[in-house]
Amino acid sequence: VQLQASGGGSVQTGDSLRLSCAASGRTFRLYHMAWFRQAPGKEREFVAAISRSGTSTKKADSVKGRFVISRDNAQSTGYLQMNGLKPEDTAVYYCAADYVRSLSTLADAYAYWGQGTLVTVSS
Repeated sequence: VQLQASGGGSVQTGDSLRLSCAASGRTFRLYHMAWFRQAPGKEREFVAAISRSGTSTKKADSVKGRFVISRDNAQSTGYLQMNGLKPEDTAVYYCAADYVRSLSTLADAYAYWGQGTLVTVSS
C-alpha cells in the first residue's frame, strides 16, 4: 500500500487542523493505521493508531482529549483531527500502516509510511 499524508500547515495556538492519509489500492481496510510525528532534533514518536475496522484506537497521553483518529475504509483514507494545538505539537506528521496482528504504538511495527506533512504551531 502507498500512503500520502496531507493537511499540514502553519497555525496559531488553540487552532485546529485535520490531517489526511490517502492510501492506494483496495486493501486499506486490511491494515491497522497510525500517526507518528517527529519534531526538529527529536526522535519520531507515536501519536495515535486505529484498528482495521476503526473500532479500536490508541493515543499518546500528550494528545488525549485533543486529537481524534478516524478512518473511512470506503474512501481508503485515514484522518487525524487535531484540536487545541500547542507549540509542542510542531512536527512533521507521518501516517503509517501494516498488517500487524494487534494495534501497535511502535514505529517498527509499521512497514508502510507516507511522506510526512509539516505542522507548525506558533504561540
